[in-house]
Amino acid sequence: MERKKLSDILSGGTAGLQKAWDSTEAAADFSALPAGVYVARVIGGELTEARSGTPGYKLTFRVLEGEHAGRPIWHDLWLTPAAVPMTKRDLAKLGITRLEQLEQPLPAGIRCKLKVALRKDDNGDERNRVQHFEVTGIDSADDPDFAPAAGSTTPGAAAEGELL
Repeated sequence: MERKKLSDILSGGTAGLQKAWDSTEAAADFSALPAGVYVARVIGGELTEARSGTPGYKLTFRVLEGEHAGRPIWHDLWLTPAAVPMTKRDLAKLGITRLEQLEQPLPAGIRCKLKVALRKDDNGDERNRVQHFEVTGIDSADDPDFAPAAGSTTPGAAAEGELL
């Protein structure tokens, strides 16, 4: 079998890609964010399952300010009897009060303040953990920094969380 050429998959249009390749710096590897408080926007939430089979809901935040602006942070909420009290507390901050709402897109533009810890696994890998978050407002679609996640809905009233 003959090896494909770049021009084959780009329909012969390599000039644009070549220009972008030549003028772009390679992205840095992501490492865990330093522990601290971050202003972020909720950009998504989805049902998930851990490798162990534990059901959960994963929130994705994007840092909005400072040196780490643009970086994602994830917050896992577990759907087990032992974890339900904490999961309900955190989801209520986003206006999710019924289990069936987990199957719907989150409202767009939810701005939060996150308290993030840095944890080290037994193997030495560092990971972030959202210890606490509070909703600080709903960003307007008129905000130049606002970009709702695909499938998100119009912002709704989210419950205010307790202070950090």
